[in-house]
Parts: sequence; C-alpha cells; structure tokens
Amino acid sequence: MSEETTGADSVAAELRRRTQELLAAHPPLETDQLDFLKARFDAGLAWVHYPEGLGGLGAPRALQAVVDAELAAAGAPDNDPRRIGIGLGMAAPTVLRFGTEEQKQRFLRPLWVGEEVWCQLFSEPGAGSDLAALGTRAVREGDDWIVNGQKVWTSSAHLARWAILIARTDPDVPKHAGITYFICDMTDPGVEVRPLRQITGEAEFNEVFLTDVRIPDAHRLGEIGDGWRVAQTTLMNERVSIGGMRIPREGGMIGPISQTWRERPELRTHDLHQRLLKLWVEAEVARLSGERLRQQLVAGQPGHEGSGMKLSFARLNQEISGLEVELRGEEGLLYDDWTMRRPELVDFTGRDAGYRYLRSKGNSIEGGTSEVLLNIVAERVLGLPAEPRTDKDVAWKDLAR
Repeated sequence: MSEETTGADSVAAELRRRTQELLAAHPPLETDQLDFLKARFDAGLAWVHYPEGLGGLGAPRALQAVVDAELAAAGAPDNDPRRIGIGLGMAAPTVLRFGTEEQKQRFLRPLWVGEEVWCQLFSEPGAGSDLAALGTRAVREGDDWIVNGQKVWTSSAHLARWAILIARTDPDVPKHAGITYFICDMTDPGVEVRPLRQITGEAEFNEVFLTDVRIPDAHRLGEIGDGWRVAQTTLMNERVSIGGMRIPREGGMIGPISQTWRERPELRTHDLHQRLLKLWVEAEVARLSGERLRQQLVAGQPGHEGSGMKLSFARLNQEISGLEVELRGEEGLLYDDWTMRRPELVDFTGRDAGYRYLRSKGNSIEGGTSEVLLNIVAERVLGLPAEPRTDKDVAWKDLAR
C-alpha cells in the first residue's frame, strides 16, 4: 500500500470518528434539524475540504463521501441542497476565494445550514449572453456604494436574503474592466422583486429593480474593477453545479421515459426504440462524464469542462423530453396545472411529461446560453481561434446600445 493511500485511509478514519462523535452528541431523531446542521458545520463536517472554522477540516474533497455515508446511515437531516443551490454552488466558493475573513465568518455558516437563501443578480435585459455589457451602476459615496439598475431571470429572488451582484463602477474603461462584485441585501427597501411568469405557468424566475440601494464597501468581494474575474469563479461553479450533478443510472430526465417504455408496451415502435436507445446511451455517457468532472474538482478549481457538461445537459433534457411527449401521444399534450405559483425549487421528475417538455426549453438559456458556451468550449477547451471582437478596447460608455 502506498504512503499516499495510507494517509487517505487515516484521514477517512478520522472523519468517521468525528462523524460518530457528532451523532452521539446530537442524535438526529432527538435534535432539531437546524441545531444539528449548525453542529455539523461547527464540527467541520459540512464541506470537509473547506478550511477549519468555516465548516471544513482542510481534508481532501473526495472524502466528503465518507461523512455523507455515515450521516445517511444514521438518518441525519441534510440542508436541502436543491433549495439553497445558488448559495452552495455559486456564492460559497466565490466568498471562500475572494472574501475577507469577516465575510467568510459572516456568510458561510448561515448559507450552508439554509438559514439564508441566496440569489444571483447578474443578467440584465440588455446584458444576458453578453454579460460584460451590463449597465447597472454602482457609485461610491463614502463607505457605501449606491446601486441603480435592473436584473432579470433571477431564480429564488422572492426567497433570498442575500444576492451576489455585479455592477458597473467605471464606465470610462472597456466593459470587462469596469465591473465590481458585491453582496447585496435583498431586504433593502430599494430592492423590488417582480415575478416573471414562464411558459410552464409558474414564476420561479424574477426581475429585480434596484433603486438607490446602499451597499457598504465591506460587502464588496475582490478589488474595485476586478468584478469580471471574480464573476468567472461564480460562473464556472454554476456550470459545474448544473451540468455535473451527481445522479444515479437512469436518474434525471431519462428515468421517467425509460419507466414508461417498460410499463407501456403498447406505445412502442421500432423507430422510437432506436431513438430511446441512443438517448439512453448519451445520458449514461453524460452521467459518467459528470463523475469524472467531480473527481477533477478534487485537484483544484473547476475548469471550462463544466461548460461542456452544461451544454450536454441542456441538449439531452430537450431531446429526451421531446421524445417522451411523442411516445405518450395525446397523453403527452396534457398539462397538470397552469396555476401561477412561485416555487422554491424546480422538480423535473416529479411532474408530468408536459411540464418536463416546457421547462427544459429554458435549459439552453439559464446558466449560460448554449451559443455562448459553444464559443467557450471552442476557444478555451479546444484552442480554436477566437471570434473577432471589435468592442474589446472600447470604453463601455462609447458602446452602441
């Protein structure tokens, strides 16, 4: 056995010991869920690869599975990661990398235990695919920044306590250079959240209007004007969290259609069979690629591979849901409920085929449009020549809008 393997085994054994101590001191069936999660965070068992004092122990990321397995076997509660996915997948790694010690101590614990929900104030009506063209302005006033503008497609804004926000602080430099990254208090009276009703009938997205919102400089992440670099950490982690989710075989969208195929032989045709087989294989390849991507994360920061995974996720969801509607025939055109609701999370597999078909149309837009991600993969993964960009050295204020 190698020295490296022996060391990993030793750390794993220590993690098991700490987890058993946590369970003994806070029996899951006798402890309030929030109290248990706080105790888990304080024990360094929330995300073991984070530093000590911030919910981790500085252990290898791969060993999180050791802790999770022990807790699952004991029936311990989790932090409902789908409800707080933006905080876990986007805000937390950005705060960890660029935040001050005070910011890390203030935000990471309530984020992880689910006391405070986060949202993402990035996209704007005139700056979606070209995010760096954003026009929301932040002007310095003493120790504060006064922010005015509009954001759009903001998931969970109606539930959020905090938001990660990028705004333009210098219009006199090229668009990528004049952006600064902030943490915005969504309870500020200058923040107005309006629902955006989608093709599904629901309004999980929102538009957010910012009017003289006062953000203290203490809530700035990174240096002034360096917001685009900070945002890249958020965006890379977002694409990994969307495209690299851990799912079992036949998990996700391929699951319901596979079940229908087995249970409804009267719906089968040779052509549908061939198409389903092809998509099943592609879904399995994507699942295994996601496993490999997560293993790569153990070694460091996520790379642009997450963009490729997110591309695959969107295409497969749309093709599979389209085939499912076709397989079900007239049944596939039914829709369960058009009621205007503002859900806390998206449930692809818990709804009917019509919902999956409609909701998957947004997969090629949210988290980075497929067209933009194709450019990222071409240029940064495959090394192909970049597209000509005539606005690269033009001051933002001089751009045509």
